[in-house]
Amino acid sequence: MAKPKVVVIGGGLAGLSATMQLAQLGIDVDVVSLTPVKRSHSCCAQGGINSVNNLTRQLGDSEWKHFDDTVYGGDFLQHQPPVREMALWAPKIIELMDRLGVTFNRTPEGFRDQRRFGGTLFARTAFAGATTGQQLLYALDEQVRRWEEHGHVAKYEFWDYLGPVLDDRGVCCGAIVQDLVTMEVRALRADALIIASGGCGLIYGRSTMSMACTGSAASRTFQAGVDYANGEFIQVHPTAIPAADKLRLMSESARGEGGRVWVPKTPQDARHPNKIPAAERYYFLEQRYPKYGNLVPRDIATREIFNVCTKEGLSVEKDRMCVYLDVSHLPRQELDRKLGGILEIYEKFQGVDPRDVPMKIFPAVHYSMGGLWCGYERSSAGGLEVGSPRNHETNIPGIYAIGECDYHYHGANRLGANSLIACIFSGLVTGTGVANRLKSPDGPVAADRPASLFDRACQARQADFKALLARDGKGGNPYEIHQELGRVMTAAATVVRHNPDLEAAIGKVEELRERARRCSLSDTGQWTNQNVVFTRALEDMFPLALTILHGALARDECRGAHFKPELARPDIDAKEPAERRRQAEAWCDRFEENNKRWLKSTIARLDADGRPVLSYEEVDVSLIPPRPRLYGVVGGELIEEVWKERRRGTTHE
Repeated sequence: MAKPKVVVIGGGLAGLSATMQLAQLGIDVDVVSLTPVKRSHSCCAQGGINSVNNLTRQLGDSEWKHFDDTVYGGDFLQHQPPVREMALWAPKIIELMDRLGVTFNRTPEGFRDQRRFGGTLFARTAFAGATTGQQLLYALDEQVRRWEEHGHVAKYEFWDYLGPVLDDRGVCCGAIVQDLVTMEVRALRADALIIASGGCGLIYGRSTMSMACTGSAASRTFQAGVDYANGEFIQVHPTAIPAADKLRLMSESARGEGGRVWVPKTPQDARHPNKIPAAERYYFLEQRYPKYGNLVPRDIATREIFNVCTKEGLSVEKDRMCVYLDVSHLPRQELDRKLGGILEIYEKFQGVDPRDVPMKIFPAVHYSMGGLWCGYERSSAGGLEVGSPRNHETNIPGIYAIGECDYHYHGANRLGANSLIACIFSGLVTGTGVANRLKSPDGPVAADRPASLFDRACQARQADFKALLARDGKGGNPYEIHQELGRVMTAAATVVRHNPDLEAAIGKVEELRERARRCSLSDTGQWTNQNVVFTRALEDMFPLALTILHGALARDECRGAHFKPELARPDIDAKEPAERRRQAEAWCDRFEENNKRWLKSTIARLDADGRPVLSYEEVDVSLIPPRPRLYGVVGGELIEEVWKERRRGTTHE
């Protein structure tokens, strides 16, 4: 009998951790990547990776508190069993990566150094300078290359995933891929297909994401019938370097090491920032959020920076919105040791040394909390049943989703440094589940299936490719259409969202979609044709863009990164105690009513015309009951008191 095989789409942290796990369990794996795996977008992760550690335990931290911070920061929109399991595994994953050779920063005593990231009061974040993602990626690649040498892994670098192969029962049995050099289209047989292709930031034009983050692999899987969940939840990172070509991340680690965000109290103060005295600086995050300071969750920091620049008119520059991120007060030696990688990026692209002069930054699209829908099996302890084939399997049997392109771990807002642990954890746990699935196949292994099944799928993709090359050249420019799409999405569906803007954006995106279907190719060659790859990816952006917009329009609430100002609950502003109490009761009433309606995952499925049809799924909040998210809310102490009384079933007398 032929051996089973798995195809993994994506060579980042999630894809490589799944590949490593499968290979260790004796399963052969084909890894397909648009880029060399060591250039996957995971290498751009800068700040660190979260887990409870010995230092934080001494201060009262625990895996449960990591779990609680994650679901609280995500506004309770995550199914809780997968998140709980991730928090339990996190310390073991850090130990594993340490043993695999990741060069984590150390204290003078030789222990792993830790820094604090947003949304927590504990220094949970292990880091390797400011290039943590790269170091983790290289360590996993080294392990995968070991299995490649033993013949268990084959890499298809510079290959594009075109879609899954499904049999007549709707079960996945392979993938269609294309060589980006020779443009050959080929079928890869697979008994399981794992999508680990990352995010979809290029839908927004300029973002902190790499050029490969088009979302095309997730979109093609979505178009094949896999559901897409919580697409409207897009994280806008509070600190990025504005530029005309792209937006470059300035890691949260800069604030974790003591960086401070501020603006001059005088609008567009013309003085050099170092000449502005402290009394004339507005450290707005520290003043508004004294408990968390500059390390409030990202959605909150982003809105504050946006409001300071737009509503309050305090942008540092008149013609470009930005605020200062200042690390110039910190010792240069420490900056070089802990933040050298990101400070060099700023110096290279801005021509200013941030060790001496405050940086100018502004929010940028950074991460997708939503992604392909996938399931899980809950254990009796409330976590995951590790080893279950149901973990991370989508609604199409045999297709799995892990990493940023799944929707499980971050809810309505991701906490900083949780992405890397979620990627590695989801890869490891899915690798084990897939291996167990292959022990009891419900049909013939892919290698024994008839060649005609794969030939038909190949021929269909080849026909699409030839049709793209044969366009008459009278259509629009795909690169201009992409720029327009980015402008529309950025204006309508980022920091602040308004229903009229979302409705208008849907109409405009539909129009752009029709133009993209007719757009011309400047290169019609059949050798390393990048124009074809980009145009195809552009067309695949529209199902996701429309899913984001329709989901945002339908969701009439404020939750995490999804913010509609007219639906925000007001602060407690009364002076008289009885009226303050009445306002707090009314606040809690609205909170409960809103959760009854909207504490649900958005599930999108495409209709015959390729438009998203929405439904909703209840969220498993059985471990930690939802509670008000009160970072910096005026009167939050009273709201919390009222809420706790309700939870205890008591009334105020």
